[in-house]
Amino acid sequence: MDDTAAAATLARLGITVLERGWLSSNNVVFGGDLPEARGEPAIVDTGYVAHAAQTLALVQRTLGGRRLARIVNTHLHSDHCGGNAALQAAHGCPVAVPAASFEAVRGWDAGRLTFQSTDQRCDPFPAHEALHPGDEIELGGRAWQVLATPGHDPEAVVFFEPKARVLIAGDALWRDRLAIIFPELVGEQGFGAAREALATIEALEPRLVIPGHGAPFTDAAAAIAGARARLDFFEAEPRRHFGYATRALAMFHMLEHQRRERAAFEAWMLAAPILAHARRLAYPDAGEARAAVHGAVERLLADGALRAEGEVLVVAGAG
Repeated sequence: MDDTAAAATLARLGITVLERGWLSSNNVVFGGDLPEARGEPAIVDTGYVAHAAQTLALVQRTLGGRRLARIVNTHLHSDHCGGNAALQAAHGCPVAVPAASFEAVRGWDAGRLTFQSTDQRCDPFPAHEALHPGDEIELGGRAWQVLATPGHDPEAVVFFEPKARVLIAGDALWRDRLAIIFPELVGEQGFGAAREALATIEALEPRLVIPGHGAPFTDAAAAIAGARARLDFFEAEPRRHFGYATRALAMFHMLEHQRRERAAFEAWMLAAPILAHARRLAYPDAGEARAAVHGAVERLLADGALRAEGEVLVVAGAG
């Protein structure tokens, strides 16, 4: 399937993919201004709370004034559900979340949800529907299968339309990278679950994958092979995974704040709950831990993701 065929498939399914930059996930909108759009308008994943006003405007423009009938989440990391509250308030529509996360959302259990441990923000939102693996959900007038894909998030699901073989993958499969395997950061098994999720996706033989970040792509087999190689690498060298996760979460923090004094930023990297837990596992010695954090910042500077203005770190491209 080439890019033209992929675009035609999305149009036939009534899908508009709003490809977002960090800090937000992509938004998958059904029922926009497309000739073949069917069913009631819906959105899968809603971006980060700091981008909520932009998300509202993009969805409004995509739907041409129609009201959303449903918000659906692949998983409840802040970059995927941070626009839920704003969209729900604007459109009055129900929110569907993975069944494993349903009660935590209903009671807004900060200990069970990840926003506190990652030190990221998310406005509270209601949950009205629990999505169980094996269920079907109607999106764009078609039945999409709900499948469990633990690994990155043990409670995550993906959605698959079997006739067109299109997968809405969330963070279970990216084209050229691997999402952080969060359970491993807190001493729980995650690499094996991620392999099982990849096997689940491989068995579907998707013709088109809509990832949580980046453009839709058609070569699922190559993406799966690459993800497996990265899993092998991280499992063989767990400190490499810690470093990868540290840099990713640190950049998320910097992209939100844009600039921070370096000493305060490195102190945050040592103290943020999920990184502090991971650090104790990877580097029990405090001196080694500080050196690892310092090295992570040096890597971000060397890669050009950050620049230094004296003792202040600034996101590349920021004023």
